Amino acid sequence: MKVMFTPKEYARLLELVHLGTQVIIGHQGRDTPTAQRYAEIEQKLFELATPLGCADLVDVGSDGRLVPAEKLLDDERLNKILGDHANDVFWHELVARLADRDLAAEQAKQSLSGKGGPSIDAATRLHEIEDAYWDEFEKNDLANVLLLRGGRG
Repeated sequence: MKVMFTPKEYARLLELVHLGTQVIIGHQGRDTPTAQRYAEIEQKLFELATPLGCADLVDVGSDGRLVPAEKLLDDERLNKILGDHANDVFWHELVARLADRDLAAEQAKQSLSGKGGPSIDAATRLHEIEDAYWDEFEKNDLANVLLLRGGRG
């Protein structure tokens, strides 16, 4: 199989590799099995940078392996994409975890009350709780978030 790239297309491919690598190593580190899974293919793609007209996007690291060049690392567009991704992950995780916590508390309270009654439709109720958190955070960001340490405030 032979694949042809223009220098512009190959530069975009290197940008995708950089973004993917940053997402993987951003939380886990470079020496994890997940990161290692992609390291070899990343090296192969970096090796093609010079023949495909993108030598300015790759450098040789201190360990002799090819690494993204400063031009790639400092690209404002890519850094904005990574920043937006991190921000989105934060908000989605925060909403999901708070909603899961609140639903579990509601279910436990209903179970312990012994009053019986209709059970909570978990999927619907979870969606309602998430929507309420999204509304709150869209209006007020974290301004109204209060952490009670050990229940003492």
